[in-house]
Amino acid sequence: MGYNGSYLGPTLRVHRGDDVTVTVSNNLSADTTVHWHGLLVPGELDGSPHQTISPGETWRPTLPIRQPAATLFYHSHAHGQTAEQVYAGLAGLLFVTDEEEQGLGLPSDYGVDDLPILIQDRQFVDGRLVLPAGMMVALDGRRGNVILVNGAYNPRADVPRSLVRLRLVNGSNARTYDLSFSDGRAFYWIGTEGGLLEKSVELQSLPLASGQRAEILVDFSDGRPVSLVSAPDQSTLRMHGMSMMHRHEASENNAGNETVLTFSPRLASSKRGSTTLPLLLASRAVPDPATVVARRRLVLNMRLGGMMDSDEEPLTINHRRFDMDRIDEEVELGAVEIWKVSGQKMAHPFHIHGVHFDVLSRDGEEPDLLDQGPRDTIVVDEPVELLIRFDQPASKAPFLFHCHILEHEDEGMMGQFSVT
Repeated sequence: MGYNGSYLGPTLRVHRGDDVTVTVSNNLSADTTVHWHGLLVPGELDGSPHQTISPGETWRPTLPIRQPAATLFYHSHAHGQTAEQVYAGLAGLLFVTDEEEQGLGLPSDYGVDDLPILIQDRQFVDGRLVLPAGMMVALDGRRGNVILVNGAYNPRADVPRSLVRLRLVNGSNARTYDLSFSDGRAFYWIGTEGGLLEKSVELQSLPLASGQRAEILVDFSDGRPVSLVSAPDQSTLRMHGMSMMHRHEASENNAGNETVLTFSPRLASSKRGSTTLPLLLASRAVPDPATVVARRRLVLNMRLGGMMDSDEEPLTINHRRFDMDRIDEEVELGAVEIWKVSGQKMAHPFHIHGVHFDVLSRDGEEPDLLDQGPRDTIVVDEPVELLIRFDQPASKAPFLFHCHILEHEDEGMMGQFSVT
């Protein structure tokens, strides 16, 4: 499945201050939606299961773009069918730009030194895409034996011998990637799901969970070919106080790193090409914790016995399975709140619609280095406190919060909240 094509969709670039009308016609044989993941718009424009597009119908939302520059994501969010439709190809990228970003001199020549990198793992048998099924799919999400980038197998990018901006998007259903470069070179982390950091951070590796995005700058001025790689796919389910490690074979030699994308610095540096890193990136106002008016607690529950016992709901939040007709939380428009979120049995990527948030603490301590910046998806294992200001109304249709392992959200690890 795809948008305007057979698999995935076009990159949409919009500017802060624009009002953008998108015409979405459903030519599938099933209901679908288009969720603007990370876009700060009112609930009725969010593209959740409450904005279903039936076969043969067209949806024309006008999206007010009122947020800083960022790398966003759009994908199906059909009720109970999100995992299958995203796996089949219903996803694409959405870039927001603004004057502040444009004034930084960051690489911005799309497809040359500003590259979309949508990473997915998919299962192929005899060259055909297949949909994995079975017990481990329900527990662990769908995993693949091949890594694709922008839908391409074994991809290569010709890049300039200068700084290049990579917009990394984890479009996999469940897999977390631990990304680095094959020669161990450092790179500069400059942006999260919600936009640019205040200052760049020098790293040699970066984990990226399902639904998360990161912008990085890589210096290719030495002209040496190099690959973006990931550690082997591993996930841990904790059962009965013990750890069970499930390793998903994704290459013939899974003992080492897997190649994601190979870069060939063979292009001459453009006039705009630079090897100079900006010292300061984007300034932003963080909500004052002293203005918090409410605290909420969410636990992502996994009952492993429930996978075989129909009387138990295996995947819930606060022991409640998702219900389209139930509002789980009611929030006041403009309010600042702290949500304390924790997981069970495994680490879960947790996503909240309609907001960007800041991580206040992790397991009662200071946030990790990689927790910084404006986020919309965060990995939850130990308890994490999130500082959130709710600036988008959701009275005509609620927003969702859920695990971004897509099979988990389809099976009920999801809730919804109004903002009035």
